[in-house]
Amino acid sequence: MEKRGLVFLCFLIVFSVSSHFRVQACDDRCKQEVIASSPFSTALEILQKQMNYTFDSIGLLRRAMTHASFSEENNRALSILGTYVIETSVSLRYLTADIDMPAKTLDTKVSDISNVENSCSGDGMRLGLHKVIRVSSKTNASTPTVICGGFRAIFGAIAIDAGKSDFAGNIFWSVHSANGGVAAAL
Repeated sequence: MEKRGLVFLCFLIVFSVSSHFRVQACDDRCKQEVIASSPFSTALEILQKQMNYTFDSIGLLRRAMTHASFSEENNRALSILGTYVIETSVSLRYLTADIDMPAKTLDTKVSDISNVENSCSGDGMRLGLHKVIRVSSKTNASTPTVICGGFRAIFGAIAIDAGKSDFAGNIFWSVHSANGGVAAAL
């Protein structure tokens, strides 16, 4: 009788432990599904389709779409990298087309495409970044500096994700040209 009781007790313990792990696994999987289907995640999926680029590390795009007012893990550093990616790509494209271009003309073209008020925020608005960028309740997501910072951060994030700044520059040109930007004049 004692043997049966011991076997029964062991069976109950094994059953309880295995049920707990199955419930825990379901809880983790269910949480991931909820996160994956959040409005922000859906917006990131749409944004990737618009740009024709899928991130291997979606966390980089999440960070690119997070303003400093929302979190300490934000897009500031990615925006700086993105600025350099865009400026380098613009310089490379124009100098490849005309190596004798005066420095002042090149500087003007780079400034025009990098301009916060016009080109940069315009491209970002056409992508709908004002609907995607996470900001604090006291920050307006539609201001040109917020939009432009997010727009630039995207290309910094792509450069890191792809491991190639040239690749990020090519994505910039496809987005900028598709948005009817200055690049269409090339």
